[in-house]
Amino acid sequence: MTKRIVAIGAVVLAFGATAAVAVALWPKRTQKAVTTSTSATLTVPATGGLAGVPDPADRHFALQQVVGPLPIHYAFKHPPLAGMLFNLKTGEVLWQRNPHLQHPIASLTKMMTALLVARGDAPKDRVRISAKAAHTPGSATGLLPRGRAVPLEPLLQALIMISANDAAVALAQHDAGTVTRFIKEMNSQAHEMGLSCTHFSTPNGLRDRNNYSCAEDLAELARADLANPAIAGIAQTRYAKPRFPIKGKHLYLSNNHYFLQRGLTGMPQAQVTGLKTGFTDKAGRCYVTTARVGGVQLGAIVLDSPNPLTQVPALLRAGFAHAGVVAPAPRPQALAAPPRD
Repeated sequence: MTKRIVAIGAVVLAFGATAAVAVALWPKRTQKAVTTSTSATLTVPATGGLAGVPDPADRHFALQQVVGPLPIHYAFKHPPLAGMLFNLKTGEVLWQRNPHLQHPIASLTKMMTALLVARGDAPKDRVRISAKAAHTPGSATGLLPRGRAVPLEPLLQALIMISANDAAVALAQHDAGTVTRFIKEMNSQAHEMGLSCTHFSTPNGLRDRNNYSCAEDLAELARADLANPAIAGIAQTRYAKPRFPIKGKHLYLSNNHYFLQRGLTGMPQAQVTGLKTGFTDKAGRCYVTTARVGGVQLGAIVLDSPNPLTQVPALLRAGFAHAGVVAPAPRPQALAAPPRD
């Protein structure tokens, strides 16, 4: 799909005389209608701007600068290599560990792939499935019909919900023509957003080499993703059955984010809203988890965590307790002294 459209506009100034000025613009992304998995039509603002000029709107997702001690101090016995707890709405950092440490991010890569596709392509687009896409290894739909054109929206759902590597390749080829060109767009978008410790070499995270980010950049990318209605709608969808041109006529998708399906330990009132997980041997277990209690929305990131299933809820509970919307975690009770003889 051609991504650079030349638009010629005439600006007319009338103060007794009329003059016409032709202006040529090369918007990087045009405004398009997108839909959530419930098929409600939404409009995503364009991220356009003159070629080579960063869009100031993308910088709105930057976190607040950390000044002085952070409000939450959480010490893990076996901490993640890096991580962050932050307020999704305000960008305030509540806790962090090695926030700028560059590290492979596995399928967290798909957060950028989803952002570019949701911003730049219409959900009703038809995506032709190449042999490369159909035979992509790893987690996948496994059902992409080679040579056929399929609707884009189910591929975006599969990308986010089941971390489909084949969907990532198909969407990248549709969006930019080739995977190589799409990766260039990913890095260009990262630059425009000010993600200074991020670099992509793949649209799906299958390759660790030269594909990395850091906790701070991922927090900003998460804020950008969830500001997009299409991504936000899919990210918090537990199950979906979109129509698809295969035998059975549907894809059956079950979101693989553990906390979206199981909830957060000790916080039944918390609504998990996304977002993405990833794993390779080099990246380790990586989680970006976002949740809401009342009007407070927080995000927790752990990279190369030895135990994300306990560390993510612990961080989020500490954040919600700091905000006063949940009770603090109970202190472990001291063991009784053994009886004396």
